[in-house]
Amino acid sequence: MREAALQNEDAFRSFLEPGQWVTHPDHPEWGLGQVQSAIGRRVTVNFEHMGKVALDASIVTLSIEV
Repeated sequence: MREAALQNEDAFRSFLEPGQWVTHPDHPEWGLGQVQSAIGRRVTVNFEHMGKVALDASIVTLSIEV
């Protein structure tokens, strides 16, 4: 069971990369966030008004800011 879960996680690749600026669609009050890491579906973002947050990119679709 655990092996299948790991394979599913490896199959998901986030389009996010460290250094990108993003916003969270459900929490605009968090402000801009900079992606710190993106491994599989686990993404860590440092938001202006919320600090560091770990997210599952298969559940939350962050908006890239240019």
